[in-house]
Amino acid sequence: MIYLDYQATTPLAPEAREAMLPWLAGPEAQGFANPHSPHRAGRAAAAAVEVARDQVAALLPPGGRVVFTSGATEAINLAIIGSGARRLAVSAIEHAAVLDTARFVDPDVALLPVDPAGLVDAAVPYRQGTDLVAVMQVNNEIGTVQPVDELARRARAAGALFLCDAVQAAGRIAAPSHADFIAISAHKIHGPKGIGALWVRDGVQLSPLIHGGGQEGGLRSGTLSPALCAGFGAAAALCTSLLESDRVHVEKLWTKALGLFPGWTLNGSAEARWRGNLNVRLPGLDVARLLSECRNIAISAGSACASGSGRPSHVLRAIGLSDRDSKTAVRIGYGRYTGDDELEQAAAAINAAARAQGVI
Repeated sequence: MIYLDYQATTPLAPEAREAMLPWLAGPEAQGFANPHSPHRAGRAAAAAVEVARDQVAALLPPGGRVVFTSGATEAINLAIIGSGARRLAVSAIEHAAVLDTARFVDPDVALLPVDPAGLVDAAVPYRQGTDLVAVMQVNNEIGTVQPVDELARRARAAGALFLCDAVQAAGRIAAPSHADFIAISAHKIHGPKGIGALWVRDGVQLSPLIHGGGQEGGLRSGTLSPALCAGFGAAAALCTSLLESDRVHVEKLWTKALGLFPGWTLNGSAEARWRGNLNVRLPGLDVARLLSECRNIAISAGSACASGSGRPSHVLRAIGLSDRDSKTAVRIGYGRYTGDDELEQAAAAINAAARAQGVI
């Protein structure tokens, strides 16, 4: 299997796996201890959690705190609902975790439009009385990088909070420096599934969604997993140390990928983009048939959360594609562990499958 679905999830880094193992150990090692217990084993587990918290915080701006959650979806819910905001504005190409939560809170949520390149205008007006604005830093389907710092500054000037879904950006590009909330997920940065974090700017008030023992500073009750925290922290630390080499590698793969798909049309901006995302389309392409014929290659037709729904991508609709054209797009995602030869082999198979349909 050639894995090219990095936007859905990333391969677990060996270093993250190794960091987790001591906290999955049996009775003799006592790595299983509850990090909220006062005895020595519990204190050791708690110390591992705090080391991980510092490692994750290093990916985020100073002047805030990291709250561990079960993932980015919970982090986003905590920010939107816990902030007490009632009048919301979100970009039209947000992930369902933002869109659906925003609609739950505000059925009349304002959708900020994007241009054909998939970008929100930094000067887009916010309706009067907006309490919270949410714009993702890097889109999960087409990879566009939004002007989140300018949007956040304007939100603050208008008296609104700003939430940034940085799931696809964390560990790859600099975190937004003017947001009030930043949501990230471990499994998108080569960490384990089942854990994420919400960064909360100092001084911003937030109410918990989950009540009980008062863990995570009273914002997220429940026993933390030292193993998941340690894996998340190790993955974050690796992103910090490999930031430049990862970027160079992805740029190289992007340049190669552009030459491997002649005749395909790129969806989204080629410039304001995380280049580990190649979303392309071919007129008349039957994507379901292509995916079936390329079953040894892990690619997708869009967001993993919406796969199998049969609905056209709301992201591709928002950039002006028809439903027919939206259904001819494939998303190819690569990164740290992708080799040149894997990309070449996958492109050859994808193009062969498209030629068999007579669309190339």
